[in-house]
Amino acid sequence: MTARAEAQSIASDCRVDLTADASRLAEANINPKTGLATDYLNHFNEAIMVLELLSAMPECVDEFLAWRPISYQEHFATSHFKGRDLAIAAYNAAEPIARHSLDTVADTMNAILTATREAMELNLTPASAGALAQQASNWLKPLVARAGAIINGQFIYQTCDTAEEAPQLFVDRLFEHPPAGAPGA
Repeated sequence: MTARAEAQSIASDCRVDLTADASRLAEANINPKTGLATDYLNHFNEAIMVLELLSAMPECVDEFLAWRPISYQEHFATSHFKGRDLAIAAYNAAEPIARHSLDTVADTMNAILTATREAMELNLTPASAGALAQQASNWLKPLVARAGAIINGQFIYQTCDTAEEAPQLFVDRLFEHPPAGAPGA
């Protein structure tokens, strides 16, 4: 069964009321106010950690190249998170604007990481790969912080039009300003 199918199966089997189940959510490290869990950010933080290692340890590039984007639900469907079923059900019960805000930031991070991975597949020099990795990491860290704020109920996009454009703008910037020594730079 794929992660997506497993997430859908879990979602249909488990229902949650964010208000009534607040203590159960908090116990599972799921924000009861938003129904979202910061554990999803580990997927991005792991990629950032590998990117930060690339300057000093170019041999880590294969570990980064193995990274793949996954959705919130796919993350929990394949994780060992103790409340994974509850996390998927709470996500489905969350306010649509909160889910959309988190998904938009996650899509932006996925776009940056995917574009970075595709650039690194071009066999960049270690210096170029390190510079690209550092730039991508610098773009990702504030986005992880924003995603954390959304999960914790501290920030929700007021207009999704701007948020929809964000992933493409970040990818465009990545290709407009390649690191020194990168092909086409």
